Amino acid sequence: MAERWKPRFGVADFHIRADKALHHGFFNLDRVTVTHRCFQGGDVTIERELYRRRDAVCVLPYDPVRRAVVLIEQFRVGTLDHPRGPWQLELVAGLVEPGESAGDVARREAVEEAGIQLGAVESICRFTPSPGAVREYINLVCARVDASLASGVHGLAEEGEDILVQVLSLEDACALVQAGVIDNAPAIIAIQWLQMHSPRLDQQWV
Repeated sequence: MAERWKPRFGVADFHIRADKALHHGFFNLDRVTVTHRCFQGGDVTIERELYRRRDAVCVLPYDPVRRAVVLIEQFRVGTLDHPRGPWQLELVAGLVEPGESAGDVARREAVEEAGIQLGAVESICRFTPSPGAVREYINLVCARVDASLASGVHGLAEEGEDILVQVLSLEDACALVQAGVIDNAPAIIAIQWLQMHSPRLDQQWV
């Protein structure tokens, strides 16, 4: 099935002519000039601002005994104009440090952001959320957890984190996705994946 589509062009069919740093701070913003081949022949040169982020890991902690998920609620500057306000219900997440695996990051961030220890970790997928403007890849995973131990406010003060743990039944989490209340991509993808795969995980992880 994976072989039904292959890209027409590849890494040899574009050339970065310029790559200029515009701002390097908490995140990096650059301006790149790229020439690439066109589907109807010839080539085109484009100039774009490129927001560069390190790879990230997002984890959906799942308790198969209680059929519950652990989510976190926190302030997000990217949703300042959200009609409901900039607090999002989302997954535990963190950036990958050199030498870390996705599982390493998931376990580290689960402690920092939710005060929980993870059991088995299963990969869901790796994806790029906004390829038109952002260099970022997200490794999405699901992990076994005891949701009865999840509560309170967590996060690193030095990083300005103020994170409230929320425990929801899988049924309620799916309903929030369906209603558009949970509206950030990693959480939507992970919850819908779990909705499909929970019968298998319930047998494997109980």
